[in-house]
Amino acid sequence: MGTSWSARFAAPAGCDPTRVETEILARLETIIVEMSHWQADSLISGYNRAEAGTWHTLPDDFATVVSTALDVAARSGGAFDPTIGRLVDLAGFGPDPALRSDDQASLTRARIKAGWRHLRFGDGRLLQPGGLALDLSGIAKGHAVDAVADTLGALGIAHALVEIGGELVGRGVRPDGDPWWVDLENPPGIPLPPLRIALHGIAVATSGDYRRGAHSIDPRTGRSIENGVRSVSVIHRSAMLADAWATALTVAGPEAGLELARREGIAARIVGDREWLTPALVEMLEY
Repeated sequence: MGTSWSARFAAPAGCDPTRVETEILARLETIIVEMSHWQADSLISGYNRAEAGTWHTLPDDFATVVSTALDVAARSGGAFDPTIGRLVDLAGFGPDPALRSDDQASLTRARIKAGWRHLRFGDGRLLQPGGLALDLSGIAKGHAVDAVADTLGALGIAHALVEIGGELVGRGVRPDGDPWWVDLENPPGIPLPPLRIALHGIAVATSGDYRRGAHSIDPRTGRSIENGVRSVSVIHRSAMLADAWATALTVAGPEAGLELARREGIAARIVGDREWLTPALVEMLEY
């Protein structure tokens, strides 16, 4: 995924840390082999190269992420869109820098081929309509965070904090009985008071123009966003959904993003030239 991971946990009696690390790496490898567009031999890369009209049976992780991505795409009015792989390439953010181009004709063709409504998905099978390229960077990392936390749970580890590239989920509590406290990221150069969240059975994901590798494309224009949003943090029970909604709200912009979060009941902090807290986050902090 081009980033780091960490897992902190209260080890139960007889826990073998070496086995825990082995299980985590194996679980991550499963997800990477399926959904990393940075690997030419991954399942998603194969789908992106596939001929028009072909159907592809997706394994469980891939199917879960695609199903969730389509739901968020519909709910966000396309602010989140998993089909912008070609647009990402043209913007120079894909695995092959040579594909970067400012050619308007190429951009127009890519926009025509993209669009979540072109996807047909059912019974675990996904249609390649032709020339469509998936990019699940805005949701698969969050899914991986949830998956690692579930892997720890299956090993009898009920108290853990899992982090992948800045996306976190907390399960249980710390050994001292406190929850897993984390501070929301502040964009550099913007003086904001610390905002501390207790990750007790919840996750947080942050999207921002200052983070390494965080390049948000507006699916509606095919170009990098320029709407004044510096950072969006979303708190959710699912790291996968926190990841996807952070992307959607970043693309939507301050006003539309705030209204979208209100409608969907999403706990989020949006930072631009000022800070906005959604009603769901305010309620969480007051509680």
